[in-house]
Amino acid sequence: MQTGQQTGHLKATLNAWHLWGLAVGLVISGEYFGWSYGWASAGTLGFLVTATVVAAMYTTFIFSFTELTTAIPNAGGPFAYASRAFGPVGGLIAGFATLIEFVFAPPAIAMAIGAYLQVQFPAASPKLMACGTYVVFMALNIVGVRTAATFELIVTVLAIFELLVFMGVVAPGFSVANFAAHGWAGQDSFSPLALSGMFAAIPFAIWFFLAIEGVAMAAEEAKDPRRTIPVAYIAGIVTLVLLAIGVMVFAGGVGDWRKLSNINDPLPQAMKTVVGENSGWLHMLVWIGLFGLVASFHGIILGYSRQMFALARAGFLPAWLAAIHPRFGTPHRAVLAGGVIGIAAIFSDELFSFGGQTLTANIVTMSVFGAIVMYIMSMLSLFALRKKEPGLARPFPAIGYPVFPAIALVLALLCLVAMVWYNLLLSLIFAGLMAAATVLFLVSGRERRAAARATALATEHAAHP
Repeated sequence: MQTGQQTGHLKATLNAWHLWGLAVGLVISGEYFGWSYGWASAGTLGFLVTATVVAAMYTTFIFSFTELTTAIPNAGGPFAYASRAFGPVGGLIAGFATLIEFVFAPPAIAMAIGAYLQVQFPAASPKLMACGTYVVFMALNIVGVRTAATFELIVTVLAIFELLVFMGVVAPGFSVANFAAHGWAGQDSFSPLALSGMFAAIPFAIWFFLAIEGVAMAAEEAKDPRRTIPVAYIAGIVTLVLLAIGVMVFAGGVGDWRKLSNINDPLPQAMKTVVGENSGWLHMLVWIGLFGLVASFHGIILGYSRQMFALARAGFLPAWLAAIHPRFGTPHRAVLAGGVIGIAAIFSDELFSFGGQTLTANIVTMSVFGAIVMYIMSMLSLFALRKKEPGLARPFPAIGYPVFPAIALVLALLCLVAMVWYNLLLSLIFAGLMAAATVLFLVSGRERRAAARATALATEHAAHP
C-alpha cells in the first residue's frame, strides 16, 4: 500500500466475523425504521407478500453475487465486475448507481437516529443530531478500517440482541387480528387497490435488506476473501431474513399498525402500546436500538467511501478522492466528500419532500433506485463473465446457476419497472444524476488513461521489483 496523498491498495485486516458484522450491520437499521412506510401503501398483509418476494430476490442475488465477490475481490465491488464484463460504460452505470445507493442511504438513517434521540430529548433538533452523527462516524471511519469493523461487529451484535428483546417484550400484546386488520392497503380483503399498493411498497421492502452487498467493497481489506466473504454473505442474509419477518409481524400485531406507517421510530411506538410511555423497557429500546441505526450508518459510510475511492482510482472521479491517509491508511477524502452530500440531503426538505412522501421516504426510494440498477448490472455481469471468461477462477460459484441468478435478475427488473411507475419524479431525478455522471465520464478521459497507466506500472513493479 502506498502512503501519503498517493493512491494505492487497501490493507487486508478483516476476518470472517468482521465481514459478517459488516454484512448484517450495513442492513440492520432497515429492521428499525423505513420499512413501515410500506404499510401505508400495501397494509400489513400486502406488505408481507411484497417483503417475501423481495426476500427471495435478495436470497437468490446473494447466492449468485458471491461468485463475483470471490472471483474479483476489489474495493469497487459492482463497478469492478461490470467494468470487466462490459468495459468502461458498464463500470460507469454500476459504479455510479452503487454510489447513489450508498450516499443517499446514510442521511435517511441519520434522520432516524435523530428521531430516536428526540424520544429521549424532545427539545433537541433531529437534524442537528443527525449532522453530529455524521461528524462522529466519519471520524471513526477515517481512523482505521479494523477499528471501524470491530466497532461495527460489537454494535451489530447489540442491535440483534435488542431486536430479540423487542420481540420478546411485545409478544404478550401480539394479536393476529390486529396484524390482519385492514391489512390489504387499508382494506379487510384483497382488492386491485391492494395489488397496486404492493407494487408501490417495493422500495420499503428492499430497505429491509438494502446495502448487504456493501461487503464486496471491503473485499480488498478482507483476509482470504475467497473463503470469508461467502461465509459472511450467506450467514448474513439468513440472519436478516429471520429478523425482518419477526420484527414486521410483532410490530404490526400489537395495536393499530396504521399509526406506525409514516414515522421514523416504529419500534419504540409499538412497544409503547404494550408497556406504556414510562417503562424501562421502552427507554432501553431507544438507547440500545440506536446501535442498530449506528451499525448501518457506520457501515454504509465505509461502503460509500470505498466505492468513491475505487471510482477515483480508476479515473471516473477526480483523482484527489483516491488519496489514502498517510497514517491511518483509509480513503479519508472520500469519507468526507460523501458526508458533505449526506448532510446537504438532510436539509433538502423542499427538494425531496413531494409526491405525498416524507423527506425520509423519498431519500430511501432514491437509494433503492441505485441499488436495483446495481443488482441488475451485477447479475448481467455474472452471465457475461461466464461466457467471456470461462477460465476465470471462481472459488465460490453461484449456487443454482443459472436459475438463481436468473430469478434475481427478473425480480430486480420487475422491481425497477414498478418503482419507475410509482415514483416517476424520483426516477427522473435519478436519471438526471446518472446523466451528470455520464458527462463527468466523458470529460474525464485523461484521468482514466492516467489511472490505467499507473495501475499497469504498479502491477509491473510488483511482478519485477
